[in-house]
Amino acid sequence: MLQKLTIIMSRNLFKSRIPLISKLWKSADLLESEKLSKEIKDRVMNIVKKREDEAVNGEVNSFGNDFLGLLVNAYHDSDEKNRFSLEDLLAECKTFYFSGQETVNSLLSWIVLHLAIHGDWQEKARREVIDIFGNRNPHLEGVAKLKIMTMIINETLRLYGPSNGLARAVTREVQLGKLLLPANIDILPLYTGVHRDPHFWGDDVHHFKPERFAEGIAKATNYTAAAFLPFGLGPRSCVGMTFAMIETKIVLSMILQRYTFTLSPTYVHSPIFVLSIRPQHEIQVILEPPHHNA
Repeated sequence: MLQKLTIIMSRNLFKSRIPLISKLWKSADLLESEKLSKEIKDRVMNIVKKREDEAVNGEVNSFGNDFLGLLVNAYHDSDEKNRFSLEDLLAECKTFYFSGQETVNSLLSWIVLHLAIHGDWQEKARREVIDIFGNRNPHLEGVAKLKIMTMIINETLRLYGPSNGLARAVTREVQLGKLLLPANIDILPLYTGVHRDPHFWGDDVHHFKPERFAEGIAKATNYTAAAFLPFGLGPRSCVGMTFAMIETKIVLSMILQRYTFTLSPTYVHSPIFVLSIRPQHEIQVILEPPHHNA
């Protein structure tokens, strides 16, 4: 549902609306988005009510200390100034769902594409996973040791980061290089501009080369923080960055433990932006058992 709503929002993002007509006549997209929004709200509220009922019935001592528990606690805060509204609660749940699933799904798709093409890097990553985890499920202690996988993830984020840009509001007139930006406008600097700039990354900027990150992000960017910002930059950088990286490493480790994969001849390369950069026609790969189990 959220994916459908995301697609509808994306294709209507820059459409102008006439207030009076919008009240009298609703497009098919608007009607569908209202229906999806209601369904999402109902599902989230069912989850919240279940957590509330568990606390009220004495099944648990509190609403919990996980993310949902913290949100429900804020929703019931006795201090009116700190209390979450229902809209806040729903927005936070949807944001973390999107950040935790949609963007990670997109990132994993591009990683699988690159590893399907570059079998040498796929094998390096698999050897690292087997050396650390064997055939056991990944654990946090081992995840922190996945150096090769980190290099692969960072290079994929550079080439096909889930986010397209960094939306910002200009609150006062400011000189930005040769540009004079007036106050009260919105701007969207695109990550592609810096992530594929030969000045920072060299003439092979469009090539998949995870070894760029062998000595970390700072060294790869020549200590230029703004040259690599897949999760934003500064105090407003993505709060889910660490969560997304851990989730990606765990899922990718489990895939590499179980399969080798090559790119299907039916694959058509066509990245599109629908609030995240994703493959328009999905990623078709051919799966086989890993050689170390043969």
